Amino acid sequence: MTEDRTIILHYHLFKNAGTSVDAILKRNFAGKWVTREFPQMGGNNTPLVEQWIRDTPEAIAYSSHTMMGPIPKIEGVRVISFMLLRDPIERIKSAYRFERTQAADTWGARLAKEQDFEGYVRARLARPGDRQCRNFQTYRLASMVPGEGTELERAKRALEELTVVGRVEEFGVALERLGSEVAMFATHFKVDTVMSNSSRGRDAVTLTDDMLGVLRSENGHDRALFNAHQDAA
Repeated sequence: MTEDRTIILHYHLFKNAGTSVDAILKRNFAGKWVTREFPQMGGNNTPLVEQWIRDTPEAIAYSSHTMMGPIPKIEGVRVISFMLLRDPIERIKSAYRFERTQAADTWGARLAKEQDFEGYVRARLARPGDRQCRNFQTYRLASMVPGEGTELERAKRALEELTVVGRVEEFGVALERLGSEVAMFATHFKVDTVMSNSSRGRDAVTLTDDMLGVLRSENGHDRALFNAHQDAA
């Protein structure tokens, strides 16, 4: 397949330093960074993402919180897919701190303002279909590889299909790897490792032994995924 165009597709997982990634992409591709959100479409909105890419031929860097399904395959387009993973418990703590201060009227934001951390986590775990505090990253990655296999097995296969997977804890390393991938068409790509939209240092969350046990139990697959990526790096 002849590739006449190269794009970056950033899978912006909630509270995985995606705002910092987007800031870097916007600075490097001024006017050619675009973002859009999509309905879940039963866990596969790839056709909508593919149409988005076709409809914006001038764009280079794409970002969305809500892309689910296989990585797009478009005739004539090379897709550099990028995602950051994060320690699952740190990600949930960050989500709570963010929603607690967020100026929004969503269910999660209201819950975080009304509850302490333990109450927030238990309410989200009890809510049917809510994956925010239960193997969230595994769930999102598994959607990229539909078909046979457990959710964790499919998520691990998705790690191999993404062009660049990094860790929030090694943000600079991940962006340098992205820079290497785009070097052929973006020779002046610059990485700024200053974190944007960070909730670190705000309202430190203290975990009881009981809550720590709950979080470890409910996020064992995310931890396995995180470790699998670390071992493969």
